Formats: sequence, C-alpha cells, structure tokens
Amino acid sequence: MLPCFTKQYFGIDCLGCGIQRSLALILNGEFVAAFKMYPAIYTLLLFFGFLGVNMYYNFSFASKLIRNLVIINGVIITISFINKYIN
Repeated sequence: MLPCFTKQYFGIDCLGCGIQRSLALILNGEFVAAFKMYPAIYTLLLFFGFLGVNMYYNFSFASKLIRNLVIINGVIITISFINKYIN
C-alpha cells in the first residue's frame, strides 16, 4: 500500500485515507468491511465506472449525473471524515 503523505508528515488522516484498504477488502469479498473502512467507496466506484462508460458512449444526461455523483461523493467523504474525528 502507498503511504499517505498527509498522515506521514502531518500526523492526521486525509479525506482519502482508507480508500486503498477498502478496495483491497472489496477484492477479498469483504463488502461490509470495505464500507466501514471508507463509506464512499461504492459511490466512487459508480462514479468512475460511469466516467469510463461515458468515454465510449455519450449519454445526454451525463453531465447532470456526473455533477450529482460528485456532490454525493463530496458529502459522503466529508461527513465520514468529520465523523472519524468526532468518534
């Protein structure tokens, strides 16, 4: 696993801390543990999956869906980041 620059130099988790471990958990079939590790993992996979498909098939609603997925991911990542430091 790649080390987190923010955690290594500043001693605090960044907004993306846990995403690599979460992907590894998904590849091992531990889906609930992956969600607990990084709650935005499934919406991020949906987002990047849609971006990949949209590169080959242009959908008329793509810009609206991409914008909404970015907002949803941003909210989930921010809430889970704040929740990590509160608990």
